[in-house]
Amino acid sequence: MGNFDRKKHWEDIYQTKEPKNVSWYQPVPATSLGFIKEFNIPATAKIIDIGGGDSFFVDHLLDLGYQDITILDISAASLDRAKQRLGSRAGKVKWVVADVAAFNPPEEYDFWHDRAAFHFLTQEMEIESYINSLQQGIKPTGILVIGTFSKQGPTKCSGIEIRQYSEETMAGRLKKHFEKIKCITVDHKTPFDTIQNFIFCSFKKIR
Repeated sequence: MGNFDRKKHWEDIYQTKEPKNVSWYQPVPATSLGFIKEFNIPATAKIIDIGGGDSFFVDHLLDLGYQDITILDISAASLDRAKQRLGSRAGKVKWVVADVAAFNPPEEYDFWHDRAAFHFLTQEMEIESYINSLQQGIKPTGILVIGTFSKQGPTKCSGIEIRQYSEETMAGRLKKHFEKIKCITVDHKTPFDTIQNFIFCSFKKIR
């Protein structure tokens, strides 16, 4: 990315655009919630949402009674928006401002969720750093869910180049430490009535 300032880019977006004016806006994150239900994640589980920003995933997790939720995003402005929306409930959540490409997990998680953060990592060193964070930050019995643009999806998001994945390439990148459970493709309808094709894959740690 050269001299590209990723943090400044995202801070500018969250300071200038309303939630409904970004392509990733999703009032009900049905796919992500489906994985929570499928794996019967208990209410006491440690959950982290990578690139959670002002996503509504946290609202639904709180509604479902989850008690140990961490939201990580590179943009402080995005997390501030989520806190304002949640009001008093924001105090029930751990908020972390960090670039996931340089994130050292302070604890191990039962459920690591990433919808559309991983695909912004296009440099090999960043990808390897992220995978190291996964290895460190997920419990031996934990579940990993990553959603990225598929090979049929966009090649850019918010003006930034991304890396598309298929079931094979996603599993291949993670095979050293994680075993694929399953992958699904999902069409996300943006607020602009365009369709973005995602691939979501779930994994368990190799023990």
